[in-house]
Amino acid sequence: MFRVLQQGVPTSLSEFTSQYGDLLVSFAVTVLSFVVTFLILYLVGKPVLVRATKRALNEREFSQSIVSLGSSLAGTIAVFGAVAIAAVVAGFPIILSAFATIFAALALGFAFAASDIVENFIAGIFIIKDKPFEVGDYIEWDGNGGVVREINLRVSKLDTWDNEQVTVPNGDLANGTVTNLVANETRRVTFDFGIEYDASIEDARSIILEEASKIDGVLDDPEPSAPVTGLGDSAVILNGRVWINPQETGAGGVKHKLVENVKRRFDEEDIGMPYPYTELTGSIEVREQNGEGAVADD
Repeated sequence: MFRVLQQGVPTSLSEFTSQYGDLLVSFAVTVLSFVVTFLILYLVGKPVLVRATKRALNEREFSQSIVSLGSSLAGTIAVFGAVAIAAVVAGFPIILSAFATIFAALALGFAFAASDIVENFIAGIFIIKDKPFEVGDYIEWDGNGGVVREINLRVSKLDTWDNEQVTVPNGDLANGTVTNLVANETRRVTFDFGIEYDASIEDARSIILEEASKIDGVLDDPEPSAPVTGLGDSAVILNGRVWINPQETGAGGVKHKLVENVKRRFDEEDIGMPYPYTELTGSIEVREQNGEGAVADD
């Protein structure tokens, strides 16, 4: 038996139950109705709405970037729609009263996070509008790189060459410098080859061009080239240059084949590829002292 000493308040559990029992049952039924209705609408409505949005956008041949963003937006609409309908079914005024305290606490946290959320949301819209990249493009930014897989409302998801997923806020991509390596129809791939000073530049250039022309995916127009671009401390630098279609051919694979094949041919043709070295000059004098050898440097 619990008792409350304050005046006007029920003094026993039975009196409390008698006075507020119906209200508690009504409140519990309302909350249960809200939760059940929300879960049913959300679990059923979200997949249906997302699939319908993807199908509608794909039928109109929108880019995958817009399809990805539209699907994310459809999922958000499904959440708010489920909350609104569930509140109406359960009794909207009662729901507002019951969750007023929770909403007030959440509003404070939302105020701090809203600026970043809004910034990234707007950045996502500008990415779709300006199209600096689309789903499937390989991009680089701030020393990072990856293939774009999804462009969502707040973030974009990319896969690295090591098959690691990277999640980047849209604001970082919209406000930073982004290099799209596959946006144009052609892309140049280069590598510096160093040969000895007494080696024939024409023979070395001929080997580079010949090996470059054998690689699948290397374009004939623009044609490969290998101009002299520098005179190093120990080598003459020839810059091997080839062009590819980045939508069809990977730059990394072409560069690896070019370097390996040219190195093999240089070895076969006795064209040296020197590396930096340091030459020390001087003399060493050996003197006898007390029957023991001593070494002195000059």
